[in-house]
Amino acid sequence: MAQRPNILIMVSDQHSPHVLGCAGDAVIRTPHLDALAQRGIMFDNAYCAAPLCVPSRMTFLTSRHCSDINVWTNAGTLASDIPTFAHALGAGGYETVLAGRMHYYGPDQHHGFHQRLVGDVSPTIWGGSGAPLRPIPPGSTGQVRRAVEIAGPGRTAYQAFDDAVMEAARDYLLEKAQEDSDQPFCLVAGFVLPHCPFIAPKELYDYYYDRVEMPEIPEGYLENLHPVMKQWRERRGIEDLTEEEIRAARAGYYGIVEYFDSRVGGVLEALNEAGLADDTIVIYFSDHGECAGENGLWWKSNFYEASAGVPMIISAPQRFPQGVVREEVVSLLDLAPTLTEIGEAPPMPRISGRSMLPLLTGENAQNWPDEAICEFIQHRKEPPGRMIRQGPWKLIHYHGYEPMLFNLEHDPHEFHDRAGDPQCRDVRQHLHDRIRLNWDPYKGVSFLERLFDDREILQQWFQASELTDEYEEYHWDAPPGCNVFPETS
Repeated sequence: MAQRPNILIMVSDQHSPHVLGCAGDAVIRTPHLDALAQRGIMFDNAYCAAPLCVPSRMTFLTSRHCSDINVWTNAGTLASDIPTFAHALGAGGYETVLAGRMHYYGPDQHHGFHQRLVGDVSPTIWGGSGAPLRPIPPGSTGQVRRAVEIAGPGRTAYQAFDDAVMEAARDYLLEKAQEDSDQPFCLVAGFVLPHCPFIAPKELYDYYYDRVEMPEIPEGYLENLHPVMKQWRERRGIEDLTEEEIRAARAGYYGIVEYFDSRVGGVLEALNEAGLADDTIVIYFSDHGECAGENGLWWKSNFYEASAGVPMIISAPQRFPQGVVREEVVSLLDLAPTLTEIGEAPPMPRISGRSMLPLLTGENAQNWPDEAICEFIQHRKEPPGRMIRQGPWKLIHYHGYEPMLFNLEHDPHEFHDRAGDPQCRDVRQHLHDRIRLNWDPYKGVSFLERLFDDREILQQWFQASELTDEYEEYHWDAPPGCNVFPETS
């Protein structure tokens, strides 16, 4: 085992850390991810650094916070001169390959990856239309009420996209098995499920419809939500969703989680078939979670556990213990330094993450800081926010408002805000000071104001020029007829 391992990373989009069999959900069927957890280490308290697709992914790639790289929204562009772990691994001799989604926005569509095997479904340039999805149901992919209302049985281009990513990853692994080369590889398979729309194949939707549990909401809880979260619900129009709408959307969500799990199974099957399993570290995580009705919320863009928390599994049976659950607090920021240390690659400068190798090996793990910070600015919508998890405590700070404070050991559902509890005064003060240290919310807001002013004329130019997207080679082209909704037969 002296040689450097191959690395296989599978990234999903919008997977709740709670909707996994290995996380204790008795309804969901995720046999492939459950088996991966049995062969590896599952992190029960893992967080993204930003609860939205692009900022989360760019912070994962760079191990730097949004406030360090100025990527706050899905229109954010990562500067090409900021190193990613793909640059570091490549400099260290790895072949770095991306198949599918990474949600890059801007002219650089590689950011250190030598190859891209499958493009993306999102626009890659200002004013671009993104991949032709032929057509995915309008309004079903965003954080709007329609995304819940439209839930049901069917097939979408997102399912077809994940099929394509799985096949590309399988082909790559099987081809590597035929090569006579000692060069290690890092393959990232970027899936889009279980991102909404909450539309699942009919047999899966029907299976879950009567089995999914409705979210637990204590009496009076929604009336006493923090003011920012009340505005959050109002802005998205989800205050009066019916029980039928909630059940249908949860059934659809569970269905696409299971569908995604089957795509993971296809990649892992190829890894075994290629004879590479013993020499490959397998990592699974999602870019952020999905509330799916928990705490009266849907989607992401908030700091509750189902949104800011992520599933994370790391498996290498020849190197690390099997069937272990770690309770320490970790972040997606920690993955890049972990990968560069494992791959004996050049260290990345000015990072915020820490190598998780002590947690993976169990050696010197007692010195782990047990802290994660998450931040988010929603342009002209919600106030700038930051979250800190430290041990059992979580504090959520929105600029200009009183903070929220939860003890997740005693209150895992975050129903009881203890910010006003006199017994929690010291921990509230400590965490509130910590989360605001060296953080200027106006800096991020000012940056976004300039960004959107600049982008407006760029988009006008693009549309006036009547050009096709010059980066269309990085778009995945959905096959005709891949959207079937509603599916009734």
